[in-house]
Amino acid sequence: MELLYASCIGVLVFCGVFLILRARTFPVVLGLTMLSYAVNLFLFSAGRLSLNKAAVLGYSTEYADPLPQALVLTAIVIGFAMTAFVVILAIRARADLGTDHVDGKESAKKGKVSS
Repeated sequence: MELLYASCIGVLVFCGVFLILRARTFPVVLGLTMLSYAVNLFLFSAGRLSLNKAAVLGYSTEYADPLPQALVLTAIVIGFAMTAFVVILAIRARADLGTDHVDGKESAKKGKVSS
């Protein structure tokens, strides 16, 4: 199970970095989202993978660690806000530059010079 979990984290990191290195803004946003999912899985694994352990105190002799779960919930909320902010920035850059390329050089090739 640990090998599968580590492989999923590795695939998400690889796909996230691959998409971040693209020239357009939408793949960059998707890459940041996939990278944040990988970090969430990594944080969740910090509490150790365990089965049949109680999450609430008082019902069992063995308990799951609640701290990684709280960190992942916080990271999900922050990641969602960050994704919304980056999407708004990408829409604004598309409106101002006339292109969705990250460096903005596509508009200069078509004869439009951005100042």
